[in-house]
Amino acid sequence: MTYQDDAVVIDNDVFNLIKETFNKELETNNPEYRNNLFEKSKDYFVKTDDGSYSIKSRKINDKVETLHTKSGAISESFKKFIDPLKLDYSKDIAVLDICAGLGYNSSAAIFDFLQNTDNTTNLKIDMVEISPETLAAGLIVPSPIAEHDIVKKAIEDELVNDNFASLHLEDTKIPDNIDINVFIEDARISVQKLKDNTYDAIFLDPFSQTMAPELFTCDLFKEFKRLIKDDGIVATYTSSAPVRSGFFEAGFHVGEGPVFGRFQGGTIASPNPNSLEKALNINDERRIALSDVGVPFRDITLNKSSDEINKIRTDERHAKRHVSKISSAVKTPIFLGEDIEDAALKRRVERNLAKVNIPGIQSKEAYYIIEPQKDYTIESNDNHNSRLRVYEMNKRLQEVINNKFKGE
Repeated sequence: MTYQDDAVVIDNDVFNLIKETFNKELETNNPEYRNNLFEKSKDYFVKTDDGSYSIKSRKINDKVETLHTKSGAISESFKKFIDPLKLDYSKDIAVLDICAGLGYNSSAAIFDFLQNTDNTTNLKIDMVEISPETLAAGLIVPSPIAEHDIVKKAIEDELVNDNFASLHLEDTKIPDNIDINVFIEDARISVQKLKDNTYDAIFLDPFSQTMAPELFTCDLFKEFKRLIKDDGIVATYTSSAPVRSGFFEAGFHVGEGPVFGRFQGGTIASPNPNSLEKALNINDERRIALSDVGVPFRDITLNKSSDEINKIRTDERHAKRHVSKISSAVKTPIFLGEDIEDAALKRRVERNLAKVNIPGIQSKEAYYIIEPQKDYTIESNDNHNSRLRVYEMNKRLQEVINNKFKGE
């Protein structure tokens, strides 16, 4: 199995049905095959609460999910990827859409642009999706907004160019001030070919870090740092500690994104802390700064497999736990400076702390480590932000572990 095959997340049956249908289109140039495909494959699509369709995933850990939240597929695109941007449409805008999927995120970006432009500026969107079958699913699904038809036209043009399809059935015209490029390849290859300081926004929308850790590594984020403008924003749906830690290591400031269809907000990253509306919450900062759960995914060569990347992180976590990081068991760092009433939990927490030279949850060492959060504010700016606090807490932890704490 190739990496491209392994990276596909849509249901295997609909994947094969799409592939067979477009092969027939190539053989016959008959539009009926594509025109009938949505009705034939309807069981694999799920209508979400806002009326837009998502598509079922292949079985993962004996569970089938959808590619979008059931609260609303197109609504998720607006809430998670458009609302945090607050772009200045008085100038030209460039967006990089990683894991473009059905094309909803790019459609939402076009909608927002057309609502706010005076037609004197331009929008450039570079869409990256490894699976032509997934892009083809975006062609056959009913468009949730009119702007999706614009994206469909760009997808179709590239699928024809890539010899996956043969017919130009989409008749929507792409506006002259919108330029859409579609790359059907591994995003790790695409980003290395793109120019520095190009993008106002990067959408990062893989299915999950479990299935695709290669798209959540600090090494890929270093490429994002090269590509993004100084006040640009990277938006992703996940609140995962290793992902946020990876952004920190790549040189970004990190904040919390909007909550939609999940219990916690996504992640917003920018080279400029003033571009973030909200810092991370106190507990997330502590877990990233102090525990092994904050060890990021790594892929120095940008070509390793998912299994290799997961193993590298697992090995690094084991090597750092009780050595340079507090154990993440029972979320130990969040209890520093607290009073734990549960005696059994307190014993477990303090055993973990003792292994890194912290005598107790309310010891001088504990208060010293979390002191940078004393003046915590949810606002993010040059003087108060999650990056400063995370790095200072980690520095203080190393002082305590290495017996350099002087008892201040």
